[in-house]
Amino acid sequence: MSASIRILHRQLSTQSAERGKQWAGYSAMKHLIQSKPSVIGIGSGSTIVYAIEYLKQHPFSSDVVCIPTSFQTRQLILQNNLRLGSLDNYPVVDMTIDGADEIDRELNAIKGGGACLFQERLVAQASDRFILVADDRKRSDQLGTKWTKGVPVEVIPMAFTTVQYQVERMFPTASIKLRMATPTDKAGPVVTDNGNMILDCHFGPISDPESLYKEIKCLTGVLDVGLFCKMAERAFIGDNKEDKGEVITLS
Repeated sequence: MSASIRILHRQLSTQSAERGKQWAGYSAMKHLIQSKPSVIGIGSGSTIVYAIEYLKQHPFSSDVVCIPTSFQTRQLILQNNLRLGSLDNYPVVDMTIDGADEIDRELNAIKGGGACLFQERLVAQASDRFILVADDRKRSDQLGTKWTKGVPVEVIPMAFTTVQYQVERMFPTASIKLRMATPTDKAGPVVTDNGNMILDCHFGPISDPESLYKEIKCLTGVLDVGLFCKMAERAFIGDNKEDKGEVITLS
């Protein structure tokens, strides 16, 4: 395959994935606002951009308070002239819509590729309903098979070395890496909105994500683990293969 054909293939694949995200974001938000919620949690990630885009265009948007899960989402809410709220003022959220790095058949998910996992869990657990959105590349039969960058683990700075050592002892075959920022952004590690660091822990296929979450979460210095188990009631998966957009609903 020539270089030009490979580039074209990547471009078409990217365009198809982007359309899938749009289908998923639009469909999920359309579903959510049918129940006329007054407070919506807004997750993080590229698919959420389309969910907000749909909400902004709806007359109902002026009646909704949006709770962000990250600084990036906060800015997105403000840029779209939506009503910004916080858990301080709205400790109970009607429903939250959020993206995922990978979703299995039981609606367990790997989250935290954007380093916002703790805030995402906080808002999700404050919500009566939790909805996931993603394009079809994120759907799998078993976590850890498509998202191979590892399960994100947020740790306080002084604990990252000891936590890494402990996880490596617990799981000798795992690959544990401190997430580093790209050279164009900053030198050194990625720093979360909470001032913490991220360890990306690749375990391979994960047969029991809930048990894995509990094992790592109990380590001193761990703020959160990017395994969201038995939390979502539904997932909207956008697929744009052959330019025929459709949304698959998992529940």
